[in-house]
Amino acid sequence: MVNSSSISRRGFTTGLLATTSVVALAPTGAMALTAQQASSLVAEVVAEITSIINSGQSESRMLNRFERVFKRYANTTVIAFRCLGADARRASNSQKRAFVQAFEGYIARKYGRRFREFIGGRIDVQNVRQVKSWFEVNARTQLQGSAPFSVDFLVKEGGGRNLFFDMLIEGISLTRVEREEIGAMLDSRGGDLDRLISDLRSAG
Repeated sequence: MVNSSSISRRGFTTGLLATTSVVALAPTGAMALTAQQASSLVAEVVAEITSIINSGQSESRMLNRFERVFKRYANTTVIAFRCLGADARRASNSQKRAFVQAFEGYIARKYGRRFREFIGGRIDVQNVRQVKSWFEVNARTQLQGSAPFSVDFLVKEGGGRNLFFDMLIEGISLTRVEREEIGAMLDSRGGDLDRLISDLRSAG
């Protein structure tokens, strides 16, 4: 199965932290989807991204569409809370809802802009393997004038839907990186979660 999309090695890896294991971050539970379903989900994600970056729309329209893709195919609630870390335990229910909503926009803008650098490249879905209670779908990214690199999606059933809960760029976990980023942002605001939520709405 072959699909196209546009992500650049530099755009995704600049500023990323050291490679870390995502096993400790992964959701637990019984296996509820097949390898074919996991692979098909990633193929749909790649096709959506390709459609967006080749649409010729304005950046704001494209970023709005990227946000819808993240909401549709990613378990944004799980990703958001894992990025917030221990601070999620002290958040009120209203703060949790507001954080997830702000995080969805933040992550879509941040990575949507980097996906735009993918124009002219391609992602090929290569293989899929089961890892405990989830599947790792491996894709290979090829850009013009650049060596290929891997983009892996970790896919699991959640709330009756098949969703990816992390994405690894050359083995580096998006969730782990953003947990460091969000933690630093919260620290710089003196632990003020409401201020972080407000700032996330325009960050990325």
